[in-house]
Amino acid sequence: MKLENLFEMYTALVLDGRSRRFLRKTFPPKYPDFIGHHITMKFGVPKDTPKPSQPKTVEVVGHKYDDERGVEALVVAVNGKTKRPDGSTYHVTWSIDKSKGAKPVHSNNMLKGGFDKVDPIAIKISPELLQ
Repeated sequence: MKLENLFEMYTALVLDGRSRRFLRKTFPPKYPDFIGHHITMKFGVPKDTPKPSQPKTVEVVGHKYDDERGVEALVVAVNGKTKRPDGSTYHVTWSIDKSKGAKPVHSNNMLKGGFDKVDPIAIKISPELLQ
């Protein structure tokens, strides 16, 4: 096994189906490639990393999109905080436009410029270790 393959995992909070459907009706995807899958907690972790613990609260608290890049994201508060320990913002990459070269990772940079607040929407998630 290659050394770099040991750290291709990430911990995440995966949206449950009901929350995903509700959010999709509330925030119809702006771009053609719908993502809306998870909230990354920590990227680049070893394969034996335990799943994150179940947060007490997870709420969508913001929304932002960037027409130039073709990226849309929902900002999430996990236990009342929107900032991850690494300084980036908890979010769900909601939709992207791959024809503009957009990738889900572009949400991180877009959100450095802030976001539009929305009334909090509680969502259900499952803590997971993903590759």
